[in-house]
Amino acid sequence: MANLFTRLKDTISADFHEALDQKEKKNPIAMLNQYLRESEKETEKVRKLVERQYQLRDEFAREYQSAQDMSEKRKHQAEVAQKAGEEAMYEFAVKEQQEYEARAERLKNSRIESIEQLEVLEQKYEEMKHKLKDMHLKRMELMGRENIARAHHRMNQVIVDTADKPYSKFAEMDRYIEDLEYKVNSSYYRNTFDSKVAQLEKDMKDKENIPAQS
Repeated sequence: MANLFTRLKDTISADFHEALDQKEKKNPIAMLNQYLRESEKETEKVRKLVERQYQLRDEFAREYQSAQDMSEKRKHQAEVAQKAGEEAMYEFAVKEQQEYEARAERLKNSRIESIEQLEVLEQKYEEMKHKLKDMHLKRMELMGRENIARAHHRMNQVIVDTADKPYSKFAEMDRYIEDLEYKVNSSYYRNTFDSKVAQLEKDMKDKENIPAQS
């Protein structure tokens, strides 16, 4: 039964990855955008970890200083109790001093370790930010190339259509302009024909009425 579920899970996983591959082939820019969103989320998580590490470093520093202060305080109290001959108080103060010293040493080491970890986190965070910026630039470059490819594809289609099809968009536009020009010229000729004939008649009559010169 376990093997059946394992095979079923592997099959579903394979189908999912195949679907992603197909989607990437169809729209690589969309997939790149998805990767960018995921990378931005991961970068934001690291940024929060860096902030938390700063807080831990400061907390270790405060706790270390507090332990140091208490150690010095108990040391002074132990000296006072010893001078006063208060053995029980002296022993209590010494024991407390030792505990605070041990705690301070532990906090000191923890603070040093937290600073080292912070440096590593900051380096990783800066690397991630650079990688993220590079991915954004790469997306812009790919989008530019995709736009150029689409533009060339459209232009090639127009050129092929114009060359191979007499009724392509350009050919249709040329013919439309020619038809429109013919109609305008024909209309102008018809509208001016009557006036031109009338002018001819007038000119002919004027010539007839002019007496011949001797």
